[in-house]
Amino acid sequence: MKRALFAIAVVLISIPAAAFFHSQVPDDADMARLYATPLPAPQGPLSVFHIGHSLVNRDMPAMLAQLADEGHAYNSQLGWGTTLKAHWGDAPINGFEAENDHDRFRPAHEAVASGDYDAIVLTEMVEIRDAIAYFDSPEYLALWANAALKARPDVRLYLYETWHPLDDPAGWVTRLETDFAHYWDAGILRPALAELPEGALIHVVPAGQALAALVEAVEAQGGVGNIGDRNDLFALQPDGTRDMIHLNDLGNYFVALVHYAVLYQKDPTGLPFQLNRADGSLADAPTQEAGRLMQEIAWQAARYTQLTGVAR
Repeated sequence: MKRALFAIAVVLISIPAAAFFHSQVPDDADMARLYATPLPAPQGPLSVFHIGHSLVNRDMPAMLAQLADEGHAYNSQLGWGTTLKAHWGDAPINGFEAENDHDRFRPAHEAVASGDYDAIVLTEMVEIRDAIAYFDSPEYLALWANAALKARPDVRLYLYETWHPLDDPAGWVTRLETDFAHYWDAGILRPALAELPEGALIHVVPAGQALAALVEAVEAQGGVGNIGDRNDLFALQPDGTRDMIHLNDLGNYFVALVHYAVLYQKDPTGLPFQLNRADGSLADAPTQEAGRLMQEIAWQAARYTQLTGVAR
């Protein structure tokens, strides 16, 4: 905690006092005003840094790069169920060596301080309620955001909304419909904004909201293409049982579409369905019918979910 408070002090000292506007947590009216103006669309390929865990994984950012404009570049720092606090250095990162044993790894502090990245996408561990209650999620989101702004004032900051296990007793879709406003927005984003300089915002990549919309659309039709229901978006474990939280190739493809739609502010309709995994192997692809639905819903989620920065 002392290290975290010291880091906040360093950031605050480096930014003129007059720059600070968010002295309290924004209310609904504040949020409507702050996010009223969409971000300008990027004019070329982006360089993106991902900070997170296995719901980022290696394949999703690789798929995003294949969907994006030529020249898109990316790096990441990952862990197993890793908190923003652990990435900052105030707790251990479980699985650090295993998750970062690839050529896209870059140490997070080095990457953020470099100013090399147009966009930085951060996510928090799930269970999201525990992250907020026990691991100071807003504080560490603000620390990362202020460090990134110090290195590059025009950097685009994103909070990647994820999801919880399929077998959540409250209901998977029900949790997604309630968690976004209660935890990702009010629980993490708004308190973090109170610690940012005037004009600085963190936008949202609403993957959880998009997954809920996709599942509802698919299941309402009794299946679409090679997606019969929500289970077909999630991986199988070595013993053949369903992984309750980690996506398969189809799920990663869809989440990459959501990232593309938000970061590039472009309709992904018409992009390729067949992509490769991070290791270069051919990923399982959606059928044309399923892939088109995925692309349409990703674009709808980017435009109609609040806080994405994409014009409606």
